[in-house]
Amino acid sequence: MTSHVETSLPVEHVTRALIETHGEPLRGRITQGVERIARQWRDDDGDGDAFARFCEEHFVADPADRTRLLDRFETMLHTVEGHLYEIRRNLRRWSDLRGDEFPGIDDMMAKFDPAPDLSDQFYHQKLAFVALLNFDRPDLAEMLDHGPDWSIDQWAQARIGKAFGPRIPGQVNDRVRELEHRANMWVAEFHVPVGTMIDEDGKTWFDKDRKLLAHWLIREEIKAGYNDSAGLPMQRALMWVMSRQIDGTIPRAIMNGDCKAKWDPKRNTLDGQPTDDLVGPERYERWLDMMTVAKELDVYHVEHPSAIARKFELAREIPEEDVERLLVDLLSAPVRKDLALFLTARLGRPLEAHDIYFDEILQGKPADEMNELVRAMFADEKQFQAKLPEVLRGLGYSDADAEFLGTRVRVEIAKGAGHAMRPGVPQYGAWLRTNRLDDQLGWDGFDTAMHELGHTIEQLISTHFVPRPALRNVPNTACTEAFAFLYQSLAKRVLGIEAGNNEPDPFDVDTVQTALAACQIGGPSLVELYVWRWLYKNPDSDAASLRDQVITIADDVWDRFYVEHFGPDPYHILAAYQHMIAYPLYLPDYTIGHIISHQIRSYMRGKDLAAETKRICSTGRLTPDLWMKKAVGIGISAAPLLEDTAAALGRLQAH
Repeated sequence: MTSHVETSLPVEHVTRALIETHGEPLRGRITQGVERIARQWRDDDGDGDAFARFCEEHFVADPADRTRLLDRFETMLHTVEGHLYEIRRNLRRWSDLRGDEFPGIDDMMAKFDPAPDLSDQFYHQKLAFVALLNFDRPDLAEMLDHGPDWSIDQWAQARIGKAFGPRIPGQVNDRVRELEHRANMWVAEFHVPVGTMIDEDGKTWFDKDRKLLAHWLIREEIKAGYNDSAGLPMQRALMWVMSRQIDGTIPRAIMNGDCKAKWDPKRNTLDGQPTDDLVGPERYERWLDMMTVAKELDVYHVEHPSAIARKFELAREIPEEDVERLLVDLLSAPVRKDLALFLTARLGRPLEAHDIYFDEILQGKPADEMNELVRAMFADEKQFQAKLPEVLRGLGYSDADAEFLGTRVRVEIAKGAGHAMRPGVPQYGAWLRTNRLDDQLGWDGFDTAMHELGHTIEQLISTHFVPRPALRNVPNTACTEAFAFLYQSLAKRVLGIEAGNNEPDPFDVDTVQTALAACQIGGPSLVELYVWRWLYKNPDSDAASLRDQVITIADDVWDRFYVEHFGPDPYHILAAYQHMIAYPLYLPDYTIGHIISHQIRSYMRGKDLAAETKRICSTGRLTPDLWMKKAVGIGISAAPLLEDTAAALGRLQAH
């Protein structure tokens, strides 16, 4: 998709000359290619004569030569970007992982970039201009309209054309990298000491040295409270801990970890006394760092001049309005009333705000018992890694595939939440990061590891088995989250915990739990989108005003979609997710991931899990909707999840 370029370069003259040389049938390619170059050409790239010579020398008319050119660019990008990715992820390991720490040095290593001006160098050394001259750079609308009719080679050409974005100076990349790392580390290190936390009855619940990573491990402890008949006061107290994380009113003495006083997070008192020395809006200072990053990049992304546009149109490749509609349709679905009634009956009391985290609808085993089941199979992360081929064989993978994939996953313990990192080039493996207890992997660590295993299996398949290197990876983060959720749902099966004859169909259980999880994260997804829209309308806001606006938006979304089912929310819970700070606009990928995961799980019923995982993940990086049509026969839709949830609830209630 192109438009006329206002420039002093001899665009029309060069276009006419190339058409005369190569013929009228190539007019469209020539016109668009020359205009694409002109948009990026700068004075230091050469004068008008240099521009003309470059176009005349490097326009490739012959189809066979253009095929060879495509092969060359695939190899070039695979070599340069793949190995640079490996360098960067290796240098991040000390900042990412628990264990040996070198204060001051680890952060420097993590922020080091051996090619900070790579995007500009691609242009300076003219390779990007060759690609833009010869390969189309379709926008999202064109990809959605015409992509279904493209061949694999046409998709590869589009990916090469879109591989070369704006020319971002090295000093800007340096600044962006520094701010992103600062936000990331702030999130990874925000562990709230809860050893002196008391509930409304004055009871303490944790060992004196216990710290919980916000918000993830606070949420997990709230979820664990459902397995304790006396856990409700603890859940309410932890919700106030989360609330203090959100608004910055945690006492600084608590965060410093040296406070021995009993902390009542609801009243926010220490040994019954109020304190004015609070953490403050630092969380929102880091969020504003991400806005600074966005504004610095906006200047160079002429085609996508906002973080919102880049996330939806470039990274996610689903239009912003389509994602918002998907979220609203999910949260507005009539079946949510039935879900709330089901949860009320399950819990035996009116629902409260924290019950949006309740998603394990069958009575779970006590935490200690689950930990022992994990210990019996995997004493620690090293044993889990060693047994991955065995785990995959148990899930139906052939001996060859189980060995190939299982031996290419490296398991480690992260400082923060679990995550996975794909191989930059096929010679390397995938990295799986999880958490653990002090003396064992534990159920939480294993459950997280199974989630990350879904990521790494997808990553390895979409690296090794896609039809062309240019199509490596899945379309977007939601697609890999779908497989993470799918494999996480298999965690109990791996431990040998199967449904008994008198227990509900596991598919019905998974369906309802997926719907609950999708609705839980759907609200925060909308909150984050609405906050970023506000930030662009109010670019000069300070941390305190941003905090107030986030809370206002969270409360508005709660009142719109949740209060009917869960009652009032004094905690502003929809603003809790720390992803909002370090991974801007990421949250909708979780919601879409749940929706996609259910579509895939539903499609796979009665089919071979391993074979279907391999088939779907080797499709290649098309647009997400087209990828889903090839995967399961229909595009991304919440309808299958909502319809299956209504049916599953009926069967579960009758069980």
